[in-house]
Amino acid sequence: MLDQIKYEVEERDVEYQRLAGKPWLARIYRPKGSGPFPSLIDVHGGAWHNGDRLNNAGVDRALAAKGMVVAAIDFRQPPEAGYPASICDVNLAVRWLKAHATEFNGTATVGAFGNSSGGHQVVLSALRPRHAAYSTLALADHPEIDASLAYVVAAWPVICPLYRFRFAKEFNREELIKAHIDYWGTESAMAEGSPQTIIEQDAQVELLPILFLLKKDDKNHPLEMQERFITSYGKRGGPIEVHTFNGLPEHRMVPSPSEPETMRFIDIVSTFIRQQSR
Repeated sequence: MLDQIKYEVEERDVEYQRLAGKPWLARIYRPKGSGPFPSLIDVHGGAWHNGDRLNNAGVDRALAAKGMVVAAIDFRQPPEAGYPASICDVNLAVRWLKAHATEFNGTATVGAFGNSSGGHQVVLSALRPRHAAYSTLALADHPEIDASLAYVVAAWPVICPLYRFRFAKEFNREELIKAHIDYWGTESAMAEGSPQTIIEQDAQVELLPILFLLKKDDKNHPLEMQERFITSYGKRGGPIEVHTFNGLPEHRMVPSPSEPETMRFIDIVSTFIRQQSR
């Protein structure tokens, strides 16, 4: 089976945008093969305000070894910029990868992976690919390309920022409280940029397939928050597949046979991506 082939992986950084003279980079993980391979954007977690494109290197390498082209992006974070700057960066990165994926033997049909706050950002971007506030950055030479996604893999996403903010306040989680305020500024912004609010209130949304991945006994991403979105998305007619994992690393997962759940994670994600890319 194609999914059982293990590819050698090439890595390199490329510039996907330049703002005020500063280059913003994507780390490309490309299988050594002719392809075309499924293409996806990786948006890292870090409570919207820390980390970089290398956060998910272990996962990205494992997916590339399974035959996927992954573009893991840097994006603007506080104190440089808060919401919606990073969503604008994600929106542009999706369009950029659509335009350039064939250069890496990838498909022009693009999906997205994100974990924690990155999971929030990829779902939000997927629901609103043409939103005026998120589409402000021009893609040179390709104005016709939009940021619509084929699928999303959302790993323990902060799917309702307002819910998580109030949860953090209830339990005096000062670091999380500060992260929310630094990125969002206000509770009204948290509600406006919440996939939960959007799926409940917006008349027009993109209902693409979502692979929704959870951690058992997750202390940072309340299960009630996740279950509410899963139910709401299904009621709107959105296809959503849910899996729960027990014992995954807290940060920067490096899949290894010595940790079977990490391998199950990669198998589930790669199978889903391949199914959506047919």
